[in-house]
Amino acid sequence: MESTVQHSMICSLAWLLALSTLLALPELSCGSTTRRYKFDIRLQNVTRLCRTRSIVTVNGKFPGPKIMAREGDRVVVKVVNHVTNNVTIHWHGVRQLRTGWYDGPAYVTQCPIRTGQSFVYNFTIVGQRGTLFWHAHISWMRATLYGPIVILPKRGVPYPFPKPYKEIPVIFGEWFNVDPEAIIAQALRTGAGPNISDAYTINGLPGPLYNCSKKDTFELKVKPGKTYLLRMINAALNDELFFSIANHTLTVVDVDAVYVKPFEADIVHIAPGQTTNVLLHTKPSPPDATFLMAARPYATGSGTFDNTTTAGLLVYLPPNASSSSSHVKNLALFRPTLPALNDTAYTTNYTGKLRSLASAQFPANVPKTVERRFYFTVGLGTSPCAKNQTCQGPNGTKFAASVNNISFALPTSAALLQAHYFGQTKGVYDTDFPDTPPFPFNYTGTPPNDTFVTNATKVVVLPFNTSVELVMQDTSIQGAESHPLHLHGFNFFVVGTGFGNYDPSKDPRRFNLADPIERNTVGVPVGGWVAIRFLADNPGVWFMHCHLEVHTSWGLRMAWVVNDGWLPNQKLVPPPSDLPRC
Repeated sequence: MESTVQHSMICSLAWLLALSTLLALPELSCGSTTRRYKFDIRLQNVTRLCRTRSIVTVNGKFPGPKIMAREGDRVVVKVVNHVTNNVTIHWHGVRQLRTGWYDGPAYVTQCPIRTGQSFVYNFTIVGQRGTLFWHAHISWMRATLYGPIVILPKRGVPYPFPKPYKEIPVIFGEWFNVDPEAIIAQALRTGAGPNISDAYTINGLPGPLYNCSKKDTFELKVKPGKTYLLRMINAALNDELFFSIANHTLTVVDVDAVYVKPFEADIVHIAPGQTTNVLLHTKPSPPDATFLMAARPYATGSGTFDNTTTAGLLVYLPPNASSSSSHVKNLALFRPTLPALNDTAYTTNYTGKLRSLASAQFPANVPKTVERRFYFTVGLGTSPCAKNQTCQGPNGTKFAASVNNISFALPTSAALLQAHYFGQTKGVYDTDFPDTPPFPFNYTGTPPNDTFVTNATKVVVLPFNTSVELVMQDTSIQGAESHPLHLHGFNFFVVGTGFGNYDPSKDPRRFNLADPIERNTVGVPVGGWVAIRFLADNPGVWFMHCHLEVHTSWGLRMAWVVNDGWLPNQKLVPPPSDLPRC
């Protein structure tokens, strides 16, 4: 079957190549610029916590290089794989309008880039400005393969907030003293939870609160009386984070590359896969102090997690000093106060303040009517242990995770998008993903005795331009837990959220359809639900998954297939000639 599918696809690719070269990418404006990058995937020795590891990097950098573009620009990135691991790159939050071939999740939109191979990602940024990020999208490779995407407004278009003096990426990550690929491989083999990280990082540096790490501390050097834009990204594998700077208040102005109604916050909550832009207003004169900036987890599950704290320093420079000047030592050091590790009340209050601008220039085009409604349970479960094997999951089983009790199995003979585009889906995926939970129970009460999930490759198929409402419900199986869900290919509006079981007769009355926040990654609250709406106006196959990497590995993922529309600009562009083969 594998050779038949691949042979047919290769033949079809050949005759489509000539046509594809004649088709410009969609919505490429006359005034846009093409930004070209080359990503060489290479091993690099990196030392943290007095441990040196050979890690997979882009161009030898950790974190990886910054992608800079303006709204409307075309971005072309040639990725060359020089390591033994298979690799793909996902441009997290970029909508990829009609260009799903370049979205990046392995076996969903493309087969992996193998050793010695290359692939050119080629897409246009349409209607987006702010901060996003890129990362590997296969297994746990994104532990070290990630970097910022900075999207500036079109030339001559100002920010809807005071212009900052300077802009600085602040990327949160995790550091492992051993290879993360070995960690997840062992967990999947034994059925147990994976080993946790050894440190969190800010721009790749753990900071002074870890042993043997004082020299590896991020320093943000600022001048008094200035406004700085911090482009914050949570690239950590498995942990939501609280972040604060001692004695400073931040102004939130943007999340997931969408402007928001500004509000002040002493502490920012940011889940894996989310980005947040904040304004930092420095004090009017240099204080005789240095200020710690710190991040530590917000954790809701019953499993083990890295409960350490990463920190950097906010250092004031004299007004005429350069940013490279060395700071004065032995100043008083102020530390921020962060919420308790399980402070759901703070997280709920914080996320409740997020609102779209909903202005004439930046409207909140939330679908007011709904054509398809879905109710998805998301959470953990178990899989039976294989015969003649001892498993270390709950009661001798293996940990699993699912959406509507389906633990999504990735295909290997062809990527989902290839199978969809060439109409050769038999044996690759089925189209009967359930709209509602197949086994109803009290989702946030006592869990059922049978916690086994079903392993399958099933998708939801949507006609082009279908308006969708999706309610995602956390479950108590193996413990209630917050789940940051990321939808590829779309932004969506968060119209409602709550705790307990969703009530379809009462809860919609409280939906916000005026100025709901628009994002690409949203947290399903612990023991609760979230409702989102989006318009299926982007043809292709789009992955949706938990951005806690361990849950994705266990199967908390699914895919939406959006069919072509009737008009030429409503159709998926043909595949590129260098698309990797499985």
